[in-house]
Amino acid sequence: MTGRILAKAMQAFLRKMGKSGVKHGKQSVKSLTKHGAGLETVEISGEDIGSFKKTARKYNMDFALQKDKTQDPPRWVVFFKAKDSKTLEHAFKEFSRAILKPSKGNKPPMLEKLDKFKEVVKTTAPPAKDRNRGEISV
Repeated sequence: MTGRILAKAMQAFLRKMGKSGVKHGKQSVKSLTKHGAGLETVEISGEDIGSFKKTARKYNMDFALQKDKTQDPPRWVVFFKAKDSKTLEHAFKEFSRAILKPSKGNKPPMLEKLDKFKEVVKTTAPPAKDRNRGEISV
């Protein structure tokens, strides 16, 4: 056996091992059930799905999303593994804090503020130019 054959065999072995590895993060429900752990579900509204994904990535959760179209505003059902309950508990606490956190008030959009200031500038009179600058007036 030469060194090249051994290197090719090892590369093939490593490729094969990489393909059979367990997926993490967002995945399909089918692949999540293959992990062997029990699945838990939670319903989330459509506006909150982005903040859930952010929290799930932060805590390295394995989860799957499925849209429930039977309700008028569609809701999302999140399937996740309940293997490490402490991590899931912290992730959902942070997610619920992010949802329930009061917004910082209803600020007007920046473009509306800019338009308002443009109108104020238009209504004010420009300063009078002093053509006798530098001369002494008595």
